[in-house]
Amino acid sequence: MVNDLVADALTRIRNASMRKLEVTKLLHSKLVESVVKIFQDKGYIESYTVVEDGPKKFINVVLKYDEHGNKVITEVKMISKQGRRVYKPNSEIKKFKNGYGTIVVSTSKGVLPNEVAHKEGVGGELICSIW
Repeated sequence: MVNDLVADALTRIRNASMRKLEVTKLLHSKLVESVVKIFQDKGYIESYTVVEDGPKKFINVVLKYDEHGNKVITEVKMISKQGRRVYKPNSEIKKFKNGYGTIVVSTSKGVLPNEVAHKEGVGGELICSIW
């Protein structure tokens, strides 16, 4: 059984991207769905769909590649882990990789990208980074 669904989802996305697969299948949770939605909004993945298979739910993620077939995702990694949670105030959540990357932040207003969290004036737990 997988304990950390977000870490598992990021690993599956990273591995599928390195193998240049078209689609990967993630285990569903509301947090994973929120993170994947941010990835889609920022243009790191093509699309995603939630699929119900009896009592279980999955997320099918269609990965995105450029016109030369190179992967769009350079790096994706967890910031907060189960043994060490990382929290930052609003003043420390600004740009990541000079605006080329995104940090996913879990705030009191929901799961947001770092730019939106900074504009809204809220801090929170740093979930993961992608660029």
